[in-house]
Amino acid sequence: MRIHIAGMAGTLAALFAASAAMADVTLHDKAALEVFLSSGSPCCVIDARSELNRMRTPLPDTLPYRKGLKINPTGVVVVVADNDARAMAVGKLLADTSKAKDVYAVKGGATTWRALTAGQATSGIRFVIPKNTCEQGVPLQELRY
Repeated sequence: MRIHIAGMAGTLAALFAASAAMADVTLHDKAALEVFLSSGSPCCVIDARSELNRMRTPLPDTLPYRKGLKINPTGVVVVVADNDARAMAVGKLLADTSKAKDVYAVKGGATTWRALTAGQATSGIRFVIPKNTCEQGVPLQELRY
């Protein structure tokens, strides 16, 4: 009986640790994203729109999503897609394959994101995306000519 209980305790601890490591994926509207961005918290913005839409109307300071994308975010991951369902689906994939604390899917996609970042130059928000990571602030390395 003691072995069985000890085995169950170990299994429960492993399940709890696994569930604690998974990020929450939530759909955020413009108002919720405004509050988040105004806090100055770091975020990694993933553009999960179709390749055609990314080429037609690029979103500055975003990392294009591709199947198998590996990221190591230091903050919240924000996913912009062609529709809310796609943003949630990509968000869940990224939550499962990264150490993100939270993943925010942008409700309304690129239209909402553009409205939010229109005043970015004056607001002091800066996005820095070093290769294959998602960090905000001063880059770890700079290329000098």
